[in-house]
Amino acid sequence: MKEKKGKRGKKALKVLGIILAVIVVFCGVTTVISVVGNKANTEKAQSFEAVQKDDTLIPEKDKNGYWTFTTDRDFKVLQFTDIHIGGGWMSHKKDAMALNAVAAMITAEKPDLVIITGDIAYPVPFQAGTFNNLSSAKVFASLMEKLGVYWTVALGNHDAEAYSYFSRDKVSDFYENSGFKHCIFQSGPDDVDGYGNQVINVKNSKGVITQSIYVFDSHSYTDGDYLGILWKYDNIHENQVRWYKDNVNMLNEQNTAVLKQLGSNEKSDIKSSAFFHIPLTEQRDAWYEYMDNDFKDTENVKHIYGKAGESGKIVFSGMGEDNLFETMLELGSTKSVFCGHDHDNNFSIDYKGIRLTYSMSIDYLAYSGIYKRGAQRGCTVINYSPDGSFDCKAENYYQDKYQSLYEKETVTMQEVVQQETYEQD
Repeated sequence: MKEKKGKRGKKALKVLGIILAVIVVFCGVTTVISVVGNKANTEKAQSFEAVQKDDTLIPEKDKNGYWTFTTDRDFKVLQFTDIHIGGGWMSHKKDAMALNAVAAMITAEKPDLVIITGDIAYPVPFQAGTFNNLSSAKVFASLMEKLGVYWTVALGNHDAEAYSYFSRDKVSDFYENSGFKHCIFQSGPDDVDGYGNQVINVKNSKGVITQSIYVFDSHSYTDGDYLGILWKYDNIHENQVRWYKDNVNMLNEQNTAVLKQLGSNEKSDIKSSAFFHIPLTEQRDAWYEYMDNDFKDTENVKHIYGKAGESGKIVFSGMGEDNLFETMLELGSTKSVFCGHDHDNNFSIDYKGIRLTYSMSIDYLAYSGIYKRGAQRGCTVINYSPDGSFDCKAENYYQDKYQSLYEKETVTMQEVVQQETYEQD
């Protein structure tokens, strides 16, 4: 009996050894494939030509430490969102498609600044084949630096998952301190929650600020949803709202002093925009009011363009409440808000005098079958005028004006059908 037990024990150990060996071999093979694939995509990123622009604006830091562009012409921003580069052995082909799309649109639009509102990385192992979220960031940064346009990032929920190799502060440090010539990402003040809260200013040749751009970290998950499987998203935090308010007031005071030096007694009222990943609850409130009124404008809501392609709650905003929108109304500075997160929403809607806009997404990876669909893929082109006014437009990637270096994939340009109902919390 003892001999049989001993034989069974040896057999079990042998089976366990085989299983462990298979796991080790599998991990080794996939790691090699990931390294090779990321190298190939980095080389692809390096194969694009630098963007040719006659009047490139070069930002400088002002006395507050904020990056500032100086121009008397319109200032052009290109917004991308949810690029979702996996950076693993399962996603290299789709990652290459994402790089191709971004490069084509930047090359054609020739923006002064590119702002990515979250989720450059998508390190979800069963879709990307890796936990390494920095691989995606490295490949994307390689592309942006080769294109030679100035760029910054508002971090999204997928840029640093709880199970990712690198934390949010490490990703932030990578963007800020890797010596990139064109990345103007700033981690932001230590006493304000999140990473990447920053102000970017546009001023004219007289030194008067004509536009302020506020970039916020909208954080990730909340209420114990550490892995993000319950879709419980966070909100802008209260100390971020105070930081925003303090900066609006401070910059207005500084601008008023400049105007006084120029012989004007006008009080400064700098117009501004805000960029972040997760939409405000007011974006949901506005759309629900529009839906409930049979998709017609109301006293509060004016539909500008676009549709909502998401189902369920339609707008997946934060779970709680914040005072950012109310503070924007109080101060009267911010006239436009740009977000991402919900890949199939691309509408722009005016709510109580503030325009709330989704960018079209890039995503080839996260949503099931989304690489085969094309109506949602693109960017947002934003033009700021010297008088502080702005206009923006959603641009689909599958247009002739966006000529890709590599062949575009074949997609179905699906019709986005408006949802008639929505799920309440």
